[in-house]
Amino acid sequence: MTDDGKTGEKATSGRGRRDLRVRVKTAKGRKLSSTLWLERQLNDPYVSRAKREGYRGRAAYKILELDDKFGFLKPGVRVVDLGCAPGGWCQVAVARVNALGERANKPRGTVLGVDLQVVEPIAGAVIHQLDFLEEGADDKVKAWLGGRADVVMSDMAAASSGHKQTDHLRIVALCEAAAEFAFDVLEEGGTFVAKVLAGGAEIGLQTTLKRNFTRVANVKPPASRPDSSEKFVVATGFRGAGIGPGDSPDGEDPVQ
Repeated sequence: MTDDGKTGEKATSGRGRRDLRVRVKTAKGRKLSSTLWLERQLNDPYVSRAKREGYRGRAAYKILELDDKFGFLKPGVRVVDLGCAPGGWCQVAVARVNALGERANKPRGTVLGVDLQVVEPIAGAVIHQLDFLEEGADDKVKAWLGGRADVVMSDMAAASSGHKQTDHLRIVALCEAAAEFAFDVLEEGGTFVAKVLAGGAEIGLQTTLKRNFTRVANVKPPASRPDSSEKFVVATGFRGAGIGPGDSPDGEDPVQ
């Protein structure tokens, strides 16, 4: 019998127990910020899970969680993924829309990915390298798509400048460009999903989305790091072409 009344167990104050958190030592030539980023990556459960489950990054779980909540990636739908590198969102979309036809009793969808960077091929997805903001980019994407889309999703992000407000304005501009593309290519009833950074400038975007969709929700999925200012706008029920600037928008769902 031990001091704490448990047979065969040694009483302990906790000293000497292994700290399961991985700590990264500083190294010559490595900035402190890089060391902290590496330590965070090594201790991030979503990073570990992505490696185990074959996803290209932890961001895959953000779109998984959003789709679990809103159900826009259904078998048979046509998806455009803007800013698709490294490909995690495409991987999720391929499986959920049945792009590979693995579920014989379900309709087969399509996934088109676009990014500035070269993206390694993903079975079931067609991926093109393109600067989405260049002249004529919309027409190229529409030609590759070969018709209209049911879902347009954007995880586009500009390179960080280190200045919070500048970065906020840049990502809102990307989101606005993605939204304009969505208005042009979505089927009536379609869905638009995009990453934004909280900061105030997104209010105009929200107003435009509420005018063009029946519901607009702002969501921070569990996979989004708590210390990040990112959130995701999910706009469902596209009203279709011809929505005028004077049309009255519906209410917006709160941030969740």
